[in-house]
Amino acid sequence: MLRWTIAFIIIAFIAGILGFGGIAGASAGIAKICFYIFIVLFVLSLLKSLVKK
Repeated sequence: MLRWTIAFIIIAFIAGILGFGGIAGASAGIAKICFYIFIVLFVLSLLKSLVKK
């Protein structure tokens, strides 16, 4: 699950760069939402893997 979260956060970073930079202004809102969702998923996965050990 941690691998999926890392993959999605990379996608969110790319979408964020494109959206926040003004290249794709229409997708800025979606990129922000994806970015925050994937940050939360990454932290939850990280905590889950630390508790598992």
